[in-house]
Amino acid sequence: MATRITDVCINCGACEPECPNGAISQGEELFVIDPALCTECVGFNDREACATVCPVDCCLPDPEHVESEPVLLDRAKRLHPDQRFPEPAPSRFRRVAR
Repeated sequence: MATRITDVCINCGACEPECPNGAISQGEELFVIDPALCTECVGFNDREACATVCPVDCCLPDPEHVESEPVLLDRAKRLHPDQRFPEPAPSRFRRVAR
């Protein structure tokens, strides 16, 4: 599922440069995430980078865009055709509890 930014967002902008896919941009009122570009950082991190840096915890799973790990990894590979992804690729689906 894509990540979304809730209305708790304080527009600090910390999330935008952290997205490996360029999925985050300034919307009319708040930052927004394009679900067509969001991979939940599958292939890059074991947790969504935007959620990691968000000071108010407003980067949350979007229940309207539920997707599986293979779909998200395929999207990452399409968005970054020149990048090699390790096997297994980093993913929140295999995240170890901390």
